[in-house]
Amino acid sequence: MQERLKDTLVGSVVDGRYRVQSRLARGGMSTVYLATDQRLDRDVALKVLYPHLADDDGFLERFEREAKSAARLSHPHVVGVLDQGMDYGPDHNTAYLVMEYVPGRTLRELLREKGRLTPRLALAMMDPVIEGLGAAHEAGLVHRDVKPENVLLSDNGRIKIADFGLARAVSTSTNTGTLVGTVAYLSPELVTSGVADARSDIYSAGIMLFELLTGRQPYTGDVPIQVAFQHANSTVPPPSSLIGGLAADIDELVQWCTSLDPESRPIDGNALLGELRHIRTTLTDEQLDFVPIGPAGGPGAAPSGAPGATGVIGRLDSGGRTEVIGTGPRPTEVISAAGNPTTVFRNARNDTTVLGATPMAGSVEKRQLSAKARDKDARKEFKSYQKQQARAAQRPEKSLHGGNAGRQNAIWITLLILLGLLAAGAGWFFGVGPGALVSVPDVTSRPVAAAQALLTQQGLSSTEESIHHESVEEGLVIGSEPAASSDIRRYERVRLFVSLGPELFGVPNTVGQTEAAAAGSLVEQGLAVGDITREFSDSVANGQVINQDPAAGQEVPRGTGVTLVVSQGPEPIDVPSVLGLPRDEAVAALEATGLVPEIAAVGENDADVPVDAVLTQIPSDGQLTRGETVSLTLSLGPRIIAVPDVFSDTEADAVAKLEAAGFAVEVNYAFGQSLLGLVAGQSPTGEQPEGTTITITVT
Repeated sequence: MQERLKDTLVGSVVDGRYRVQSRLARGGMSTVYLATDQRLDRDVALKVLYPHLADDDGFLERFEREAKSAARLSHPHVVGVLDQGMDYGPDHNTAYLVMEYVPGRTLRELLREKGRLTPRLALAMMDPVIEGLGAAHEAGLVHRDVKPENVLLSDNGRIKIADFGLARAVSTSTNTGTLVGTVAYLSPELVTSGVADARSDIYSAGIMLFELLTGRQPYTGDVPIQVAFQHANSTVPPPSSLIGGLAADIDELVQWCTSLDPESRPIDGNALLGELRHIRTTLTDEQLDFVPIGPAGGPGAAPSGAPGATGVIGRLDSGGRTEVIGTGPRPTEVISAAGNPTTVFRNARNDTTVLGATPMAGSVEKRQLSAKARDKDARKEFKSYQKQQARAAQRPEKSLHGGNAGRQNAIWITLLILLGLLAAGAGWFFGVGPGALVSVPDVTSRPVAAAQALLTQQGLSSTEESIHHESVEEGLVIGSEPAASSDIRRYERVRLFVSLGPELFGVPNTVGQTEAAAAGSLVEQGLAVGDITREFSDSVANGQVINQDPAAGQEVPRGTGVTLVVSQGPEPIDVPSVLGLPRDEAVAALEATGLVPEIAAVGENDADVPVDAVLTQIPSDGQLTRGETVSLTLSLGPRIIAVPDVFSDTEADAVAKLEAAGFAVEVNYAFGQSLLGLVAGQSPTGEQPEGTTITITVT
């Protein structure tokens, strides 16, 4: 709490536009804040770089260039870059990057919660990440820092990868030979040469998939340089070496991605995406939902290298019970690079780290020189041994007879002819024959037949491998292995990756599900939530899906947005007033709006409302929903009461008595005016409706 209070940016306005609300996270190069774009009135993620980077003019120029490149990339699985700039202050300058704000959590947090993931969930998490990388690679962008911390899981089910271009901007601003990235996920070529391309992202993605499946990273060490050395010189083990029982296809996928040689990896994210989806559709439910018995490689788990650190391995049977199938090593806890560029702490953050290359280069160089020295000594000893054996072979132990010079000459001539023929054959074989070096032509985006014809012109043969691809049409070549412009022998085969077009996924039925459950079903199936509209419905509960487009069962490409129509419950109806209307008219008016009139069994007398007209209604205004009830009370008309006898009463008494009884009074004077002031007659008499006018005649 004290640390948050000391953060002077919280509550301030950056560059006169972005009001900082709170701090979200800190990394190896920057701090991320939740901010409000006051110009557009929206929440954004504000990444503020550390001061030592903001003070480097060369870095700022490269950072701006990388930000512009990343901003041109628009993809549903890539966090959008919205703005970039510099806020010049009196004390220090603030370099910042504005990104789309994705409320939710990171893949790292999910991994900490789960320990490790089932193959189904791990592949489902990787799918949108690889799709986003594929789009970036197609646009010429390389991420260089793929890790769980940079994978965001939004509250609405979308998965996005963040931080494109930042690692590259920092690496090009540092001295030659400096590594920038998270040491646990660095590719071998980044460690040895500092050069990265799309295949470097593939390596990091393979390490991340290994960690999702096993709960730990493949390499650990006391200092970052040890981990980096292992990446450069060791082969990543198959996940099944830690989690016995995983499918062999998953092992092959991880090791394909993490090959030491970049040429042996998928050429880019799109090539990997097709194979990943192929595996997801071909593995059985038992293989996809495989669950080993034993702790994940998270906190509290025994290190995999500890003596006796084994765990029971199992899987879920068809009834959901765990079946024990053997034992295996327990994964170790995660060891990763922290914010300090030269220190590794257990269970620390996997921050992007700047590593000086000099210690690594010196260490590698010394090891290489040592190895070369040992090899040189061994070769000297072997050559010396060969010479001794040759001299011994040339020195016979016993001479049987003198040599035949003619015969020896014939033998030498024959040997020379054979050697000449052999040299000529070898020259033909490696010069113009099957062993000749040729350059692999670029066959990308060509039909298979045209690609094969182009290869045949170079004397090359080929094999085909069909994979799904999101942007390359069916029947066209995605790429080749070896890649275009590679030099190979003619007898070597070229593998062509042929597009099957976008992989189609069945649309799940979300009708009747809640909005959140529908979003989860779509994401799990590899689709996305499209536009959401809301409608009133008398039959579908509020918050549940009424309809969807495309309909359930249709097959659509990966990432297609499904439009949902969500119920708002019954539509509210304004209650009309029917007071004073005759019964039939009142009933018809209420029924026309969808309300149900309910008439009271007993009416009430009222002198002003006609008989059988509505005297009262409950409710008389406001809103109800279709099918709700409005209670009506009908008028019985005025009461029938006896007219008081006022004959011989004075005018005043007569008027008072009649009005008290509920009648109106009209006075007529027999002589044009009151003389005696006494009532001489009244009409009508007997029983009359309340309110009737009684005429009295006064003398």
